[in-house]
Amino acid sequence: MISFEEAYSRVLADTRPVTEVMSLPVEAALGRVLSAPVLAPAHVPNHDNSAMDGYGIRCADIAAEGVTTLTVVADLPAGDRLERTLGAGEAVRIMTGAPIPPGCDGVVMQELVQRNGDRVVVPAGRKPGENIRPAGEDIRAGAEVLPKGCRLRPAHLGLLTSLGFATIEVFRKPVVALLSTGNEVVEPGRSLLPGQVYDSNRSGLRAALQALGVEVLDLGLVRDDRAAIAAALARGGAEADAVITTGGVSVGDHDLVKEMLEGQGSIHFWQVAMKPGKPQAYGQLGRARFFGLPGNPVSGLVVFLLMVRPALLRMMGALDEPPRKMRALFRGTLHKKHNRKDFLRGVAHFGAEGVWVETTGPQGSGILTSFARANVLILLPEEPLRLVDGDLVWIQWIDHD
Repeated sequence: MISFEEAYSRVLADTRPVTEVMSLPVEAALGRVLSAPVLAPAHVPNHDNSAMDGYGIRCADIAAEGVTTLTVVADLPAGDRLERTLGAGEAVRIMTGAPIPPGCDGVVMQELVQRNGDRVVVPAGRKPGENIRPAGEDIRAGAEVLPKGCRLRPAHLGLLTSLGFATIEVFRKPVVALLSTGNEVVEPGRSLLPGQVYDSNRSGLRAALQALGVEVLDLGLVRDDRAAIAAALARGGAEADAVITTGGVSVGDHDLVKEMLEGQGSIHFWQVAMKPGKPQAYGQLGRARFFGLPGNPVSGLVVFLLMVRPALLRMMGALDEPPRKMRALFRGTLHKKHNRKDFLRGVAHFGAEGVWVETTGPQGSGILTSFARANVLILLPEEPLRLVDGDLVWIQWIDHD
């Protein structure tokens, strides 16, 4: 049995990103990973523009004291342009975002002036550049706006569109094969017999994979049959970049996945000093990375979140995303007796005294509600310890995409 930290490091060290690149319309690229940096083809904004509704002026026309009366020669809404140069003693009514006309070097906000017909009275104290957003204030032409490995979010797609991109180069999606095993497991929609459970593992993991943005090859539910398991593993190893199984990696007589994997591929390690999630296996299956997750539903989801998700992000070509951890005050009491790293399901709250956290209740690895209610994992070290109300603990936010 190896430590969680060693298992995590070995999995990431073994994982290589896909290399195939494809071009996609920007509107279809949500969640995809950039295969190259994006450079700005032009300034953003691409012209000097008004930061206020007001009046564009020549600051040299404005008296040092008192007020100055100017003639309003045009009305300039956003999207329009004044082609001629603003002359001495002239002003232009200008809206936020409208291009600054030639000769104009300042904008006076409308609350500071008095308008009377085609005349506007401007107070003293105006300075060149006042209320003008210069071209390139947001982005300079040629600047890197998104790095290689960026996983595209909605704001990124808006940014790409603002730069004029209609298509973008991204890595292809890794293919992840998923199967669950066990004679006691049945598909939903059927009545349960004594000793049977519904296949919640595959349902939850399939959703997690879809949210992450990989292509899922669902190999279904496989009975505890050597030939059937071997056939499913062989297909996954040939067609996928990664294979995820649930169940069959413990030490029981019917835990056949580990046995079949040893015949078709290789096991790099199994059994990790963590709770939940001790019975797991990692290795190679054909061209695919293999992740054998525990059969208990909470254990499988916790191992996916902590171990598999970071590896798949790296496989996608995404920049590493450090776990979102912080300190919080523990509410309640707890006595940890074992020597494995513990990941309790918890709910973090923000209050006047700061961030505090409590467990979601019973923490058994078969109690799926303990994960469904959680927004964080409470991280406890390997050694035994006691927690009382007010102790500081580390928490890690649960990422669902």
